[in-house]
Amino acid sequence: MQSKEHWDHVYRAKSPSAVSWYRPHLDTSLRLIGEVAFNLDASIIDVGGGESTLVDDLLARGYRDLTVLDVSPVALEATRRRLGALGEYVTWVESDITLAHLPEARYDVWHDRAAFHFLTQASQRDAYVSLLTTSLKPGAYAVIATFGPEGPVRCSGLDVRRYDVASLSDEIGAGFELLSSTLEDHETPTHARQQFLYCCFRKR
Repeated sequence: MQSKEHWDHVYRAKSPSAVSWYRPHLDTSLRLIGEVAFNLDASIIDVGGGESTLVDDLLARGYRDLTVLDVSPVALEATRRRLGALGEYVTWVESDITLAHLPEARYDVWHDRAAFHFLTQASQRDAYVSLLTTSLKPGAYAVIATFGPEGPVRCSGLDVRRYDVASLSDEIGAGFELLSSTLEDHETPTHARQQFLYCCFRKR
């Protein structure tokens, strides 16, 4: 991942609805999380959550054990302000996901839309998968979305990696079982097309 300075600049330079990955509601993510977070007391972490509205919608559905992790304090503060009093139900973690320290066996659901594909170095992806593995409970779930095979090769001025189901499954590793996958065409605020791949995994 790049420095927090890079991402702070991105979030300062553009409004929340102007960044390329913006959607008013992450409907696919919400559907997949709802399919595996059976109880409202499920512990859910949103990795690279930034200014995403996912946390708003999860709170609106009644979930109350939520964590939002992002490298950018600018993005986290904007989301915290937006939520107001509801922010008390959220644990805020400012960290690069490859360097983060999270509690072991803490989470029932790990969600990541558009963070993993920025990890272009194998050592970064190894650190990510190690943290994913240790911080999820046995039998817990990971909902991970990356750029698909026809997605862009750069985003926000950075190189990214594109994935198909096989290559993403290989990266996440044998410790996880693939439950489902879907491709989604995302229209950016400038009306460009970005292909996303969503995969849901269960920790073995």
